[in-house]
Amino acid sequence: MTVSELLSVLFPHLARLDIDQVHRSGRSVRIRARTRTSQAACPGCGTISARVHSSYERRLCDTAVSGQEIIVHLRVLRFRCGNDDCTKKTFAEQVPGLTIRYGRHSVHLRQVLQMIALALGGRAGARLAHRLATAVSRMTLIRLIRSLPDPRPASAPQVLGVDDFALRRGHTYGTILIDITTSRPLDVLFDRSADSLAAWLRAHPGIEVVCRDRAGYYAEGTSRGAPEAIQVADRWHLWRNLSEAVERTVTKHRSHLRDLVPASRQADVPASRPAATAPNPNPEPDADGVRSGLLADRTRQRHAAVHHLLSQGRDLRAIARELALARNTVRRFARAAAPEDLLVRNGTGKRLKNLEPFAPHLRQRWAEGCTNAEQLYQEITAMGYRGKSTALRAYVRPWRSQTTISPPPRPQPPSVRTATGWFLRHPDSLDADERRQFDALTDACPPLASVRDHVRGFADMMLQLRGEHLEQWMNDVRADDLPELRSFVTGLHRDFDAARAGLSLPYSSGKVEGHVNRIKMIKRQMYGRANPDLLRKRILLAD
Repeated sequence: MTVSELLSVLFPHLARLDIDQVHRSGRSVRIRARTRTSQAACPGCGTISARVHSSYERRLCDTAVSGQEIIVHLRVLRFRCGNDDCTKKTFAEQVPGLTIRYGRHSVHLRQVLQMIALALGGRAGARLAHRLATAVSRMTLIRLIRSLPDPRPASAPQVLGVDDFALRRGHTYGTILIDITTSRPLDVLFDRSADSLAAWLRAHPGIEVVCRDRAGYYAEGTSRGAPEAIQVADRWHLWRNLSEAVERTVTKHRSHLRDLVPASRQADVPASRPAATAPNPNPEPDADGVRSGLLADRTRQRHAAVHHLLSQGRDLRAIARELALARNTVRRFARAAAPEDLLVRNGTGKRLKNLEPFAPHLRQRWAEGCTNAEQLYQEITAMGYRGKSTALRAYVRPWRSQTTISPPPRPQPPSVRTATGWFLRHPDSLDADERRQFDALTDACPPLASVRDHVRGFADMMLQLRGEHLEQWMNDVRADDLPELRSFVTGLHRDFDAARAGLSLPYSSGKVEGHVNRIKMIKRQMYGRANPDLLRKRILLAD
């Protein structure tokens, strides 16, 4: 293979040039070349000209070879335009596939840098480009992103996905529009109003299905912009709303959870004197289930104040201003019939520490006289402990100041969140103990038994896509005395057509949620440089 043939294979974009010299300069390889053209077309009017005005040398950065930076010193010609009416008197020739006007990078390197910038952003992209032997600044990469044209879809999609994302969480939100069929983003709206969505839908006619969450502004915007389209409420949001209603119902009947606690078992070690502890501002409930403490007193006072102002006809916004509380906090107090509904731990409870599963073994060994922390650490490590020995030393340190060990704590009743999970999980996924407690709970509380049946009926509709049974399911819920589920049914009635379509059609907003998650990654990656125009380019153009 000759040198010219080798160049045409490895460097096809340099095949139209005459190479004069190739030499190394530091960490770079410099190529001196010149063009072979004798005429060129004017970029202003398109007239072919062979009148040479002058020549000059351009310096272009090209893609690296074997980890070495490539710099092309290119001698190009400047021509005179023969059209007297053209505004350009002279113009420089361009080499197809190699140069563009005012460009300091070859066409191929420019495309590579654009892909790096879209994938990584400014700073991270500049670091990667430097490792690829191409020196470029973060601002250059950002300019390359902004220079890219917006993609234009050939036609409106048949199935459109709509969801919001946070530009500034709690303050400013935008809207992402997705083609559900191809999973490609179509457009980004920098608000989440019904007007902007309706205007976009009117500008893109032909959409047949719109997948959305249960936000009212998206429902209104779709009805105004595409009245013929079928609106589909996302099944995940429907299930989440149902789970919140179930959790409120379990909270209302949480007294039955205490009956699930087995009889307390006495420890094999004698009791000791209690160790002094600091006062807890949020203590556990008393024996009668009433919580006391600073937090409980403040909750009761705020609950009374909110309901007193509600009885006077004040709205939530006015109450929030007067009490200096967040509007969501006021709404939570307004929905609670009694302050005790707010004082329940709602399933969060105390988070188990890594050592608590091994507490019985540690207490038994300590009572037997083994007080060597290192030996205890070796024993529980063999049993599956993955923590550090310092945590174990801190765990047994209070025991050293006691002559004997206090008995293990009494078993705690299941939390509201745990009991709610029994209703929402598939019955086959419950183990024997969970199934036993779940059956005992529903047998002791008929309202919770009704909730169990309604949840399983809704789950069957959702999994089997039997949305035609939704109306009958709603009537069955209305027939029972379950205020929380009735509230959920009231919301379904307001959005009945979209909810029934969501339980009947195979479409969902899962792909839209995936793009929202990708937007969060892009925003974090840009270190506060996510201006609307730049963020829009990366959302629409990045793979």
